[in-house]
Amino acid sequence: MIVDAHHHVWDPATAEYPWMTGALAPIRRRFTPDDLAPELAATGVEGTILVQTRSSEDETAEFLALAAGTPFIRGVIGWVDLTAPAVGDAIAALLARPGGDRLVGIRHQAHDEPDPEWLLRAEVVRGIAAVGTAGLAYDLLVRARELPAALELARRLPDVRFVIDHLAKPEIASGELEPWRERIAAFADLPHVACKVSGLVTEADWSSWTIDELQPYVDHAIAVFGPERLLFGSDWPVCLLAASYEDVVEAALTTMSEFDVIGQAAVMGGNATRIYGL
Repeated sequence: MIVDAHHHVWDPATAEYPWMTGALAPIRRRFTPDDLAPELAATGVEGTILVQTRSSEDETAEFLALAAGTPFIRGVIGWVDLTAPAVGDAIAALLARPGGDRLVGIRHQAHDEPDPEWLLRAEVVRGIAAVGTAGLAYDLLVRARELPAALELARRLPDVRFVIDHLAKPEIASGELEPWRERIAAFADLPHVACKVSGLVTEADWSSWTIDELQPYVDHAIAVFGPERLLFGSDWPVCLLAASYEDVVEAALTTMSEFDVIGQAAVMGGNATRIYGL
């Protein structure tokens, strides 16, 4: 079973998305599960995880209700204010809502915080510990700049399941490997940290990316995490800036073709099911 462990929906007519800058104009429109469904059918993807796009508990509640009525959405990665003293209560309230059983993780756009060590602030560490106590995973949306803080966070919280989004957004367009390569390698000995092979085509040149340009970054991720800690994600509809949904699925399968059937099954769905408890 293929599980897309990372996609979004949104509607700019009803909400503000600060990250949706001018360069993203082609995707500044409404996207719904109905738009994604034909792509899943065409590629054999059976389940998905819907990921937050705004710092909003209201959005998370909306996503949970949407998941409750959309069979292919097997999980939701939502948002809560990690710095709030009552963060545990906020998570409990979301779990009690309609569709709350689909809440599998929490995420914050840490790479947009001015402080590269935001993840290590005492109140944030306490909040992420509460995420783990609630039985949820925590998605790390970071770049190379924030990887040292993410590493220290993961070492402090060995009982929390962490998932690094988008391979931590390496500089594929410029062909740079360092400091990303060295910093992400440090996660190799942390079995409670996994990583999504997602969002790569939009870190490359949108109009001219090739598999050969993606391969060195995926190869390094394979060396660090192995087939048991990598997850496929499309990052739809962001990926549409550079590739079709089908192209993204094919790129994932091609870049990870060194795995045997069992390894590919794990990366393409089994690991997401296990790590997020779908």
